[in-house]
Amino acid sequence: MGEIKLMREELLPPAPPPPRRHLISIGDLTRHDVERLLSTARAFERSLDREMKKLPTLRGRTVVNLFYESSTRTSSSFELAAKRLSADTMSIKAAGSAVDKGESLKDTALTIGAYDPDVIVIRHPQIGAPHVVAANTSAHVVNAGDGKHQHPTQALLDLYTIEGELDRIEGLHVAIVGDVLHSRVARSTTQALVLMGARVTLVGPPALLPRGIEALGCETSTDIGAIAAADVVYVLRMQRERMEEGANYVPSLREYSARWGVTPERVRPDQKVMHPGPMNRGVEIDGRVADAAHSLIETQVRAGLVTRMAVLYDLLTNGPVGVQTAVVEEVA
Repeated sequence: MGEIKLMREELLPPAPPPPRRHLISIGDLTRHDVERLLSTARAFERSLDREMKKLPTLRGRTVVNLFYESSTRTSSSFELAAKRLSADTMSIKAAGSAVDKGESLKDTALTIGAYDPDVIVIRHPQIGAPHVVAANTSAHVVNAGDGKHQHPTQALLDLYTIEGELDRIEGLHVAIVGDVLHSRVARSTTQALVLMGARVTLVGPPALLPRGIEALGCETSTDIGAIAAADVVYVLRMQRERMEEGANYVPSLREYSARWGVTPERVRPDQKVMHPGPMNRGVEIDGRVADAAHSLIETQVRAGLVTRMAVLYDLLTNGPVGVQTAVVEEVA
């Protein structure tokens, strides 16, 4: 009977591999996931002060950065994050590639997938592009921004910055001011802050506040005075490249700056100010505010590196089991 049982087991098909984990939206994460990623990022931050900053964690792994939109902070931090973890990297820009010859995103994904990368980081002007890549490759996919939909790693680095400066996220009041309608950062960061127990108020001109955005769990206001009581003022860039031609969202940039620009007169001396970059100085933010002592804009850039290191590490080490122990041992 024992032999018959063994033969039956041998005839059973092998168990399917676990599904690939991706980071496409903040909605993919639980509060526990966010806490784990931020904790891992804190462990990695210690490595930034070492003389030898490179860690052997992802040696032999390959990370592809596929960017269909211009980027400085996001693309450079993802590339550096992969290199700091000893991964091999390949960066592909749409300009000068087969995309210029009309190649579809699906065919580009199939081509890159033939190289068997471990992670594909994609930024694309169309909503849903990361799902196309995930469906046509076997790689883990990280969304580095898709249209005006989501930018989850920006939201994570924002949380990391706020927690590092204020020692908590839960119970804080964050005012996000500006072009909410066209901002994937506003959606992702609002969703992440609400998930972690913060109060969020979105502030801007009526035409730049999406209808129904309150469903994310936030409040809205068209009065710039609403930022006065917030612990953190998060300023959004006016995204003129995403605005439909001929649409009049605001009468003029000068009037926008006069009514909704973040100036020294509109913030408290101790109020933390953030901006995802790049900034339009003199439009959505006064240069004196951007360069003030309580500005966290440069801190966000540094946070982007360790947060993206944490995301790559988390995806390629199968999640939370033993993560913190391994990171601490490597950084020590």
